[in-house]
Amino acid sequence: MAIWKCKICGYLYQEKYGDPQTNVPPETPFTKLPETWLCPVCHAEKRAFELMQPIEQETSSLPTVSEVLIQNLVHFGITDYFGVPGTSSLGIIDAIRKNNNTRFFLFRHEENAAMAASAYNKLTGKIAACVTIAGPGATNLATGLYDAKEDRASVLSLNGQVEMQYAGPGGFQEIDQDGFFRPITVFNNTIYDKKMAARILTMAVQHAVVRKGVAQISVPNDIQKETVDPEYTDIRGTIPSLIIRPDKNTMDIVIKEIHSAKLPVILAGWGAFQYQELLVSFAARIDAPILSTFRAKGILPENHPLYAGILGTVGSAQAREMVEHTDLLITLGVGFSKMTRVPENLRIIQVDNDPIRLGKGKNSLPVFGDVGQVLSDLLSKIPQSSHSTAMERTSITKTPWETARRSEASDTSVPLRPPYIMEVLSQEIPAGAIISLDVGENGWWFGRNFRMNGQKFIMSGYLATMGFGFPGAIAGKIACPDKPVFCITGDGGFAMAMGDFVTAVKYHLPMVVIILNNHELGMIRVEQQIEQYPNYATTLHNPDFAMYAKSCGGEGILVKNPHELAPAIKWALSQDCPVIIDVMTDPNRF
Repeated sequence: MAIWKCKICGYLYQEKYGDPQTNVPPETPFTKLPETWLCPVCHAEKRAFELMQPIEQETSSLPTVSEVLIQNLVHFGITDYFGVPGTSSLGIIDAIRKNNNTRFFLFRHEENAAMAASAYNKLTGKIAACVTIAGPGATNLATGLYDAKEDRASVLSLNGQVEMQYAGPGGFQEIDQDGFFRPITVFNNTIYDKKMAARILTMAVQHAVVRKGVAQISVPNDIQKETVDPEYTDIRGTIPSLIIRPDKNTMDIVIKEIHSAKLPVILAGWGAFQYQELLVSFAARIDAPILSTFRAKGILPENHPLYAGILGTVGSAQAREMVEHTDLLITLGVGFSKMTRVPENLRIIQVDNDPIRLGKGKNSLPVFGDVGQVLSDLLSKIPQSSHSTAMERTSITKTPWETARRSEASDTSVPLRPPYIMEVLSQEIPAGAIISLDVGENGWWFGRNFRMNGQKFIMSGYLATMGFGFPGAIAGKIACPDKPVFCITGDGGFAMAMGDFVTAVKYHLPMVVIILNNHELGMIRVEQQIEQYPNYATTLHNPDFAMYAKSCGGEGILVKNPHELAPAIKWALSQDCPVIIDVMTDPNRF
């Protein structure tokens, strides 16, 4: 059985398989095709075909490089793939198709696929892989992968590459992908030798997990299709334990410092989020109120007697005063973002599993360790505090803030005011729901006025990129199909990602997308005001988002009056499809 190639478009007629598109049965020799037969791709005549090397008889069932890569990824628990297929990734895509343990989700834009992969890891701790083609597909991943880099989310980017690497300017869909991805990644390589495929993949996964970042592998499309001998297909490694335990001397000093403090305060960051029970036990043991960073909002319900609110630009003046008057600040997995504005002149015990982040301020005690491990060790050794003021201090801090937020939420003006919207959302979004938050005014109001009660939210933290909210919600529903999923976004942020609403419809991912539609880039308007620029170039011309949802196969509803919002959310939750609630709101903050 021979192979014939079209010299015009490159289509391969394989005699073994025939051509289903033109009803040619398998094992039909090319010479027996009628003279009127045309190339099924470009309609070239038979004379445009040339004989390739005859196919060798299959003497083994050796896997291809692509199959080895996907087999190894499944071993590491990487089973969900987000992306867009194309010429230079066809071998990889086919290997995903053939593996019964994998799922591929076709996105409409690679940036959304990368955002979703980043959100998937933030939400679950597991890795999802991006898959796309060389050149433009790879470059489109950049913003989503940069979000993962900045927020230290583990993501694998598995990209096709053209056969000739690297020809330079003029190569079709070819860029220097190693050079392009170098600033984004913790591991970055191209597989040139099929014997190295499994080894390179293992290194990539290990780097992504251990160094908490993006690992990128490019695979030329000719390499993808080559078969690999068994000695080069074995699983090449495992992931080590990442639990870090501080040394005894450091822990002894920590205990002494805590014991001497009269007004300790705990600041919990994203690194502490999975240790809620340990956090509460520790706070009660040392009699300390708990503040959180914005990203760790929801680590405790906001009505918890020891939770005093958020420290930072969306937090209260009272929370700032609490920190400024403490005699010991204990930070747990805090990144010290400028949006949190942690005072670094204080006496600080700083716990983090990244040594580069340790040592903030001149009076800090750096504790290199996993937050959960440190809290467990402290609880086994530290005595109960002799004072009992934390609940009172929390109440003094929280009560005026709650009063102010309730007062803001009572404004039922038209268009709807954001504080009112967040109050209704606080009442209607069920405990246990996943919330994916976008960047902009919607995020500011959520951080300030939404009251968490058992929900979990994800966001673009350090990169703070508009357009994260909706692909984050897609990732949330893929990862947690049994949980209610909400996207809270603005009209500016949603418009950047709205092309993939059809993806949510296609894969039957019911969710509620709440758009705070003020027809403006509201945050930019505020920033112009702060820096005393006149307002300019922030007005948006929007489509009818509710009609857009319906045209995609989902549902949508327009909310113009305050009394319509709560029923709209209840209705949206009852729909078995993605729903957009388009809420007309006001760009004026207060």
